[in-house]
Amino acid sequence: MGDFLTEGQRLVFVGGLHRSGTTLLARLLATHPDATGLDGTGVPEDEGQHLQSVYPPAERLGGSGRFALNPGAHLTEESPRATPGNAQLLWDAWKPHWNSDATFLIEKSPPNLMMGRFLQSMYPSASFVFIVRHPVTVTLATRKWRRRTPLARLMDNWFAGHEEARRDLPHLDRVQVVSYEWLLADPKSTMASLAEALSMPGEIDTSSVDSGGSDRYEMQWRQLLADGHRGATKTFRHYADQARTFGYDLEDLRRAPHQPLVENTGAPLP
Repeated sequence: MGDFLTEGQRLVFVGGLHRSGTTLLARLLATHPDATGLDGTGVPEDEGQHLQSVYPPAERLGGSGRFALNPGAHLTEESPRATPGNAQLLWDAWKPHWNSDATFLIEKSPPNLMMGRFLQSMYPSASFVFIVRHPVTVTLATRKWRRRTPLARLMDNWFAGHEEARRDLPHLDRVQVVSYEWLLADPKSTMASLAEALSMPGEIDTSSVDSGGSDRYEMQWRQLLADGHRGATKTFRHYADQARTFGYDLEDLRRAPHQPLVENTGAPLP
């Protein structure tokens, strides 16, 4: 990694399923005076996955609401793609879009959630930040793009991605997990805790955070259950118990996991 970074620089990968808050989180981190995100790339959401040819981007694996169900989305240090040459190719694709004078270089792509071990094998000093949002909220938000995909299938994608990420956590040296719900409820404290964990001195501006970002989905879900919507009730019955293992209640979308930030202790996401 020393061949890529100047002394003192840090590479930070941000990941999480689509509609989980990856863009919000990456932009908040990039507002830090000593940080830089990919900028002016011309690709959707300035995501690094769209700038490279080393690994398949999410859209080639099924896209939002589906990619985590594709076995090809989970990459580890055992992947034949994890080579020094490919590390150089990724770096060459991303570097022109960072401010090279910044200390913290941030790359955000949803598939990073399932590629931590792969990226760490090529960039051993990198840090990872994963953001996790309520499975119902993510499902309903993604449904806007996937009208023909059943709710249960979109929920399958949420659990597939997070179960894989949970198994990978103990293999990552520097990883933090942020709860979207805690970020909205207390953005200042949540980002301060994250900045401290990443050794980013100073304060991060959180004035852009909308605390009501999930309100419409809460109302929509409540109505679906009240109407006896077949897809919603089936999804609720099938996943209610499993959701609790992640700290979520499928009846109460306002109930957040117990902690806003979980360090790498091998604990379950989020």
